[in-house]
Amino acid sequence: MRADDDARSPGSGHGGHEPGTAAYRRLLAALFFLGVATFAQLYSPQGLLPVISADQHVTADQAALMISAATFGLALGVIPWSYIGDAHGRRPAMLWAISLACLCALVAVVVPDFSWTLVVRFVEGVMLGGVPALAVAYLSEEVHPRAAAVAAGTYISGTTVGGLSGRLVAAPIGEQLGWRVGMLSVTILAVACVLLFLRLAPSAVRFTPRRTRVLEAVAALTGNLRSPALWVVYLQGFLTMGGFVAMYNYLGFQLAGPPFQLPIWLAAFVFLAYLAGTWSSPRAGRLAARFSRRPVLLGGNLVMAAGVLLTLVPSLPVVILGMVVLTAGFFAAHAVAAGWAGSSAVAGRAQSASLYNLGYYAGSSVFGFLGGTFLHLFGWPGTVGMVLVLVAAATTAAALVLPRN
Repeated sequence: MRADDDARSPGSGHGGHEPGTAAYRRLLAALFFLGVATFAQLYSPQGLLPVISADQHVTADQAALMISAATFGLALGVIPWSYIGDAHGRRPAMLWAISLACLCALVAVVVPDFSWTLVVRFVEGVMLGGVPALAVAYLSEEVHPRAAAVAAGTYISGTTVGGLSGRLVAAPIGEQLGWRVGMLSVTILAVACVLLFLRLAPSAVRFTPRRTRVLEAVAALTGNLRSPALWVVYLQGFLTMGGFVAMYNYLGFQLAGPPFQLPIWLAAFVFLAYLAGTWSSPRAGRLAARFSRRPVLLGGNLVMAAGVLLTLVPSLPVVILGMVVLTAGFFAAHAVAAGWAGSSAVAGRAQSASLYNLGYYAGSSVFGFLGGTFLHLFGWPGTVGMVLVLVAAATTAAALVLPRN
């Protein structure tokens, strides 16, 4: 597809695709599948971390670098991809990004050395950064403003399905056939989703590509960083995503040990808690449109904290309930914050969304690793304590700084 396809002007100045129209449904379905392709690959090693740890003779936090390397690459990739999208169109840029990521995923499962696998995972993350860098901006431009929050929530729900499918597909296959085969199976799923995106995604009609000079790029980024409210929105992603990924990174180690002693394939079904995020994301968008963003974001953080606390109870049903609750709360807050970063941008919508994603995935990399350090030093209560501190800090900052309306 040529970049010019994304440059067509609406001419009539319409307000974007209306809910209920065929183009609106195609757009949401396309980005749903793109979210699946992206996040299935990003998190496919997570359910396999105990297997990777044993196979590669590394510690839990070192095994978790399979996640942190990719999310760190994604964090660094989102801002450059936002400018590529500005110059060549959101849709073609996202297509190139996800296609290159699939190629990297294939390389990651064939390189023999674990260190090189981490390097390839980092590059894969840089490529994957093109999707979160541009998806919300694409939605915000192409749908009617009153549907933007709901549309963003629907895209976020696709990311939750992707995260879930990557874990559920990779873990049982990887336990039986090796973690590399488990990850390869997820790549095949991702390629199928990319083909669906290519077929469904409509050409953009409300966007004119433009190349950005270096000084303009710096101005767009620093302009957004002059807003205290946007700083706090970016901080939400950094802190809460860091805590969320830490919980899922190390839960498998907790469930494999006493008192649970679960096999890897069975522990992977705990990732079904991700469906709570699929449910809560679009509903949070609707609540934010109805009542304003701030109370929904704060409520999501508080629900997440309650779920984190429940995982301390040494009962498998209660731990599962805790994961369901924390996932629902996290994705509710994330759907609101992601939409807020784009719609309230001071200078550059795509760049503001990229700054949010930079914080979001940087937090995933940093605290996704540090959670393993706390696990090693203090056991599961140490990881839980770290996450509670992160959520408390995010909630306090939001309550003090973010506007009520």
